[in-house]
Amino acid sequence: MLDRHLLALFLAAATLLAITPGPGILYVLARTLSGGKREGVLSALGTLVGGSIHVLAAGFGLSAVLAASATAFSLVKYAGAIYLVWLGFRMIRARNVPDELSETGTLNHGFRQGIVTEVLNPKTALFFLSFLPQFVNPALGHVVVQFVLLGAMSVSLNTTADLLVVAFAAPLGARLRSSTRFRRNQRVASGVGMIGLGAFLAFGEK
Repeated sequence: MLDRHLLALFLAAATLLAITPGPGILYVLARTLSGGKREGVLSALGTLVGGSIHVLAAGFGLSAVLAASATAFSLVKYAGAIYLVWLGFRMIRARNVPDELSETGTLNHGFRQGIVTEVLNPKTALFFLSFLPQFVNPALGHVVVQFVLLGAMSVSLNTTADLLVVAFAAPLGARLRSSTRFRRNQRVASGVGMIGLGAFLAFGEK
């Protein structure tokens, strides 16, 4: 079903891309430092689902419409940026809320926020649309199936990298949250970082 030589090249390239810090890793890092290991894992799983939606959309050609329409691209792009900025402001507003109160809301929404954050990032769709076809062999047939399989591998590698970030960041976040002052400052820093990430996605080049 997949070209073995192209698959080897794909796995090497996808692994390098997965471990390269980007918006997805930064988002999961901020959520982990803010809410702990469980919230980080839920956020990573949310981005996994969101990335999978992009893979399916690209595989069946929906992302081609997004790539061809500047208006559609801009609408999704700015909606995603505004959502991240909103999350950042929520973190800052919750800077003085005790962990036992703040976690109730954030854990319930961490998974869904991860999905929404990834789905509202049109650059993810364009990435899959431009990257994955390089490793599809039309001569083998079932092009859409090849595309989806490669996309699933790419998303899985990205999620693995996200979970490694969670594993390393969670102990640091726990230490920070054990101090009221550090917890407050960390939430503000995470919120500012989320706002900055939203601004980067909004004003970064297409």
